[in-house]
Amino acid sequence: MERVDMTPHTFDAVAFVDNVPIRELEALFPGGRGSPHDLVVTLDGEGTLFAFPFGALVFLDVPSARREAELTRLRRARPRLTPGVVRESFVAVERPGEPVGFRDGRLVVDRLTPGRAGIIALTVAQSAAMEYYERIVDDLTSRTRGLVERLEVRGFVPMRTRQLHRFIGEAIGTRSEVLSVLHLLDKPDATWDDPAMDRIYGELRGEFDLVDRYGALELKLKSVQEALELLVGTARDRRLVALETAIVVLIVIEIVLGWARAG
Repeated sequence: MERVDMTPHTFDAVAFVDNVPIRELEALFPGGRGSPHDLVVTLDGEGTLFAFPFGALVFLDVPSARREAELTRLRRARPRLTPGVVRESFVAVERPGEPVGFRDGRLVVDRLTPGRAGIIALTVAQSAAMEYYERIVDDLTSRTRGLVERLEVRGFVPMRTRQLHRFIGEAIGTRSEVLSVLHLLDKPDATWDDPAMDRIYGELRGEFDLVDRYGALELKLKSVQEALELLVGTARDRRLVALETAIVVLIVIEIVLGWARAG
């Protein structure tokens, strides 16, 4: 007879464009258990909220109405906060006596301790944040491809390079943000204290494919950087040619004027 799931637990993640410092989160959600890397808040018997400084919240077993109320409170506290751009859900199931592993797309654990719940929340938050970065990197890649295609058709880039420089600045900023995600992929210290927690973290990393997704992001960013270096070099060469041409023209004019004065 097929075994029935004993206790399902739902993790709902919301990722924002903006980072939110832990100190601000502690002020907004008083009474939470804070660390430099996260904040854990018990919501009056309506589940648990995990807040991370890289712009992600994860709700564990929190009703939909309470989730929206907490998100509204966050937006009121930070009016300039960009609306949530990524939402992701994940279900873990408690089955006493069973080993940790994925079954039918769900993570099965024998017990969902607070520490294990924190590891799951962190990984779901990482996945949601990674999806946001994938979107903006894909957008950068598409826009860079358009610039390169124009270079291929015209054979040159415009003399006015302000927009190009602004785009380069945006790309550099995005690259810095994505690289800052790297520390999120380090194994949490808590996994060293609980072999089952380490197994849970390994299973989740594989399920969400975090390492390969991060590698793909790095490759795309490297491609964008190389293309932008080509465009900047082409623009610089064109401006140097224009400058040299102007100098030659001025020399010729000076010579002609000299002959005119001598005549």
